Amino acid sequence: MTAELPGVKAPQPTGSWAGRPAGVPSGVPPPSVPLAFLAAASFGLVACGTALIWARTAGVTDPTDDSVVAAAHLGMLATLSMGVLGALHQFTPVVTGRSLRSVRLARATFLAWLGGAWLLPYGFATKHEGVVEAGGFLSALALTLLVVNLWAPLSARGKGPPVTGLRFALGGFVVTACFGVFYVTDRRGNWFDLSGHIVLAHAVVGLFAWLGLAYVSVAEKLWPIFFLAHVPGKRRAGWVAVWAVPSGVALLSPGLLVGLGPLAWAGAAVLAAGLGAHLVSLMTYVRHRRRKADLHLLFVVTSSLWIIVGAGLALSAVLVMGRHHHEGEALVAAAVVASGGWLLQALVGHAHKVVPFIVWSALRSRGVEKGPSGKPLMFADLYDHRWAAVTYGLVTAGVAAVCVGFAASFAAAIAMGGGLFVATGLIVAANLSITPNRLLAAARGSVGITRPDEQKLKST
Repeated sequence: MTAELPGVKAPQPTGSWAGRPAGVPSGVPPPSVPLAFLAAASFGLVACGTALIWARTAGVTDPTDDSVVAAAHLGMLATLSMGVLGALHQFTPVVTGRSLRSVRLARATFLAWLGGAWLLPYGFATKHEGVVEAGGFLSALALTLLVVNLWAPLSARGKGPPVTGLRFALGGFVVTACFGVFYVTDRRGNWFDLSGHIVLAHAVVGLFAWLGLAYVSVAEKLWPIFFLAHVPGKRRAGWVAVWAVPSGVALLSPGLLVGLGPLAWAGAAVLAAGLGAHLVSLMTYVRHRRRKADLHLLFVVTSSLWIIVGAGLALSAVLVMGRHHHEGEALVAAAVVASGGWLLQALVGHAHKVVPFIVWSALRSRGVEKGPSGKPLMFADLYDHRWAAVTYGLVTAGVAAVCVGFAASFAAAIAMGGGLFVATGLIVAANLSITPNRLLAAARGSVGITRPDEQKLKST
């Protein structure tokens, strides 16, 4: 042990912040780190919905049009990836028991990813290749910073399926970025045929080997906590999920890329097994839960149903594509939307659990101990549950409308879904921030009022 010199503070662990409440692990970064990502994800959903409204006609005639690609990237980068990155910065230290390398790196990652996630779609939509390249550079920079920051905690051994899955997911993120580099290069030079099956190969890696696998991994840690569920014995379904999902993508994506049918079918089968194991794991935790059914459970169960819808649409696309190419493309686009809906619904649902948890620790560190009712501050006090129920209806209807719009080539449905996404993003941002800001303002006002009185008492 080292003695602390008078007037000299002992070095604090990476990720510490002043006034950290008791019970919050020392490696967890300050609340401003994950909250920045999650707040940006809400506004990314607003932008995605707006872009879908704008691209509604192109989505019917050509699902690979630049305006549709821009909307898709706002959904995948500015919304889903932004939210998942926030979750990784928050939960990787919790899962591994090790701190991030640097909080400054985390903040730099946020700024770089924010720039890349918005510049890339804008460049696609406006056909400004310089903007696309700038967005690609910032995205690559953010990925590099993320790998450096998470390398140390994810090198921990013996931590179970969540850590194993997060390692694979980080690798999937790197592969997704490499695909993106090829796209940016090709838009300038047209050196190879950027056809639909190549775009789909990219989408499969991004959706399942990066975003989907990250959620599958983190969920194995969150579900026991949020459901108050203890599953006896070995939880093999979690292990199958975190190994089969990346293995399936490793076969399916190259099969799509080179047009090798047997390889693609084998990959699809392995991927389906991994996603099926994820659903089995969910059902196991739900069956062993000790918490009553609530809105969070409804979010999670509904999100899992989108996996089944996406698989059905993908199979229908394969059967239709040979005879009706345009209808097949439309069904593929709808399958991608449904798969994204799985992650979006889960992200919105978990945000109503995760954000209050993070905000609670931030409020407690600033001396806020009472909720709006005057009782001790609880997580459930930090948002309006009626508006959370409205949010569930909006995001569910939004995903369904966009799926129907692409599958049936119905532009009005795509626009309707986009509008519902806009409403979802705005309501989530407002609902999860208004009450905490009021409590913080009230606490500051109380300090400002009592401090002069205390000074008078001291002077007398």
